[in-house]
Amino acid sequence: MVRQVNQFIHRDELWWDSEISCATCGMAGCENAGPGRPPEDVRNALLAAHGPARLRMAGPMPSLLPVLKVLREVFGASVHDAREQADELRRDGLVGTLPEMEFLRIRLRRRGVPVAVEVGTN
Repeated sequence: MVRQVNQFIHRDELWWDSEISCATCGMAGCENAGPGRPPEDVRNALLAAHGPARLRMAGPMPSLLPVLKVLREVFGASVHDAREQADELRRDGLVGTLPEMEFLRIRLRRRGVPVAVEVGTN
């Protein structure tokens, strides 16, 4: 039995899915799928297979408000958690899967926040 996990941007939303297949019996199917952040086992498998990506500031942060708004929209973060993530973005950058960081990059750039994604960083 083989399990394949995916994460992608579809219609301006972050999606994930998990598919299973068996070469011996021919069984295959979608185990689970949905919009939003994937379950931790799926996310950890994606990070193990592809490595992390880092979202960093690519210029001065124009205002904290659009950053907080995007972090709350994308991750459902509390104000406190969004503020901590914004501080991390300013310091070392945020780390996650490539689709997560690309999704955040798109959303933040729409709000005038200059960010860039680096692949293969720890």
